[in-house]
Amino acid sequence: MDNLSIILVDDHKLFREGLKSLMENFTYVGHVQEASNGREFLQLLDKSTPDVVFMDIEMPEMDGITATRKAIDAFPDLNVVALSMYGNENYYTQMINAGAKGFILKNSGIQDVENAIQNVMSGNNYFSQEIFQRLIQGLAKKQQKTTNPELSAREEEIVFLICKGLSNQEIADKLYLSKRTVDKHRENILSKTHSKNTAGIVMYAVKNGIVEV
Repeated sequence: MDNLSIILVDDHKLFREGLKSLMENFTYVGHVQEASNGREFLQLLDKSTPDVVFMDIEMPEMDGITATRKAIDAFPDLNVVALSMYGNENYYTQMINAGAKGFILKNSGIQDVENAIQNVMSGNNYFSQEIFQRLIQGLAKKQQKTTNPELSAREEEIVFLICKGLSNQEIADKLYLSKRTVDKHRENILSKTHSKNTAGIVMYAVKNGIVEV
């Protein structure tokens, strides 16, 4: 991980400039670009593809949900981390469905920012614990436990282990399966649950009672 390109999307200039200044102190960050709304971000994206995007949700002209959805449609592997204050949990769900790989609070410390970068660049998800707990607790209250006949018992077992934070290789070792078999199960789970990433699988698991908060 070296010379990373980052785009910071937020409509508050002072916040952008402050976060940009902090990010530029990371030895592995090469270039940080700024956009004040989703439309400006998509224009930047037409010129170059960043390694990581930090995306505000509520912005004028084009919000972060719409911008993330359009960006992920064009670049499915794009690493988008949502920037948010506490608010409407529905926004968080929409960002996950749009393809965001992480969430951090705007009042988070710089360590949270660095953790988010390192995790999404490693192919993982990252959430500020406060946001994640707020989101899944809200979902748990709204959704009754349901059964999903589409998922097999093995797939539910793998979903449970994904929610525990195990990698595909760790799941394979635990269940005495090949990693290739687990990879295939994971692909099927993503398809059946209409999830774009691990975060979507976790949300599905909470809503359907596979894991409890």
